[in-house]
Amino acid sequence: MKIFVLTGAGCSAESGLGTFRDKGGLWARFDPITLATPEAFARDPDEVHAFYNLRRRNLLEAEPNAAHAALAQLQAVLSQKNGGLFLCTQNVDDLHERAGAQQVTHMHGELRKARCMACEVVTPWDGDLGRLDRCPSCHNSGSLRPHVVWFGETPLSMDEIESALHSADLFVAIGTSGAVYPAAGFVSTARQAGLQTCEINLEASENAHVFEERHYGPASLTVPIWVQNILAEL
Repeated sequence: MKIFVLTGAGCSAESGLGTFRDKGGLWARFDPITLATPEAFARDPDEVHAFYNLRRRNLLEAEPNAAHAALAQLQAVLSQKNGGLFLCTQNVDDLHERAGAQQVTHMHGELRKARCMACEVVTPWDGDLGRLDRCPSCHNSGSLRPHVVWFGETPLSMDEIESALHSADLFVAIGTSGAVYPAAGFVSTARQAGLQTCEINLEASENAHVFEERHYGPASLTVPIWVQNILAEL
């Protein structure tokens, strides 16, 4: 069996990470919709860096939850049975990897990395990032930005994602809003390709009606149950 899993913010929310839709808390000082753009970075890089530095610190304090662990287990089992789990995430955290997942496609980039706008080299980065930091590769100062996909930019690995969608047997969306494209359109692509489709979410997403199967509740509860059911079928 080949499964394509798309995860969103709802998969990591129970790990202590804020989401764009939370009221107050982590986002109280910032408006992510206006800061997460190339234009905002060009206009006020210090404010954008401050926003992502806060998110990076929050991520370093977070821990994977049971949903991340269950998906890592499923990926390992499927790989041993000549199947596969293509794990694609909209999240910029690394909680899937920390839970043991061996292959994760980050379509929106990774928070614990920096990208140089001068030489395009991507570098692991766990500390605060600012305008005075130099690129470890080309040594330019002021050229580093968070390695995340901002609004108006093209998501990463789209050719790989498209290929994986068409070669899978089952498409599953976990913790997604169904409102952010192109990810929100993956279920329609899956249906057109003849895949079975399943939504696992805290509550119905904006495109829940497109899915054939639906499970609702906290990811840390619903995902492990779903994984155990899949394992029982193998």
